[in-house]
Amino acid sequence: MSVKFQYNKTSLQVLEKQLKIRKRTLPIIKSKESALRVEVKKCKDSLSALNAELERAIMRYDSMFALWNEFDPTLVSVKDVNLSVRKIAGTRIPVLDGVEFQVKEFSLFSTPKWYYDGIGILEELARAAILCEFTQAELALLEKSRKKTTQKVNLFEKVQIPGYEDAIRKIKRFMEDEENLSKSSQKILKSLLEKRETQTAGQES
Repeated sequence: MSVKFQYNKTSLQVLEKQLKIRKRTLPIIKSKESALRVEVKKCKDSLSALNAELERAIMRYDSMFALWNEFDPTLVSVKDVNLSVRKIAGTRIPVLDGVEFQVKEFSLFSTPKWYYDGIGILEELARAAILCEFTQAELALLEKSRKKTTQKVNLFEKVQIPGYEDAIRKIKRFMEDEENLSKSSQKILKSLLEKRETQTAGQES
């Protein structure tokens, strides 16, 4: 990273302050990245389990395929989806708290007995599908946040911190060279003055 700086004490102090902030922040960001990695893995496992559950629900639906021609699909509808939000390592994630269904009234005498089972299967199928969708969305948000956090860790660890350290080294080296040069100049000047004084004293005597 190309750090803009000047070869003076003020610039050195500014850079040292910026470096200190980044070194103090880096462990926090790393901890966040680690937490997000764990949550991503948990979410992926959860999604796999939910997909398997959805597959089982579809199989139960398929097993009654011949009967669905008699079933009125408008009997069951999703009335409401209850949501909340939770924070995972600073990332806001929507949470599905529940799905509410609305079942129309139907005649118990003119409909087959298996209608209750059919309603249950459709509710289970819809619930599993909605939960899969939400978990997929949660995974996408967690992955995005983890990626951004990893980029920030890399930026701090591989670019900014080494950049600031390099700039600080250059300023310190310049200031040391300047100080050494100043001391050398003073020594030379002192030596010349002493030589002149010796010569003047010799001429006077």
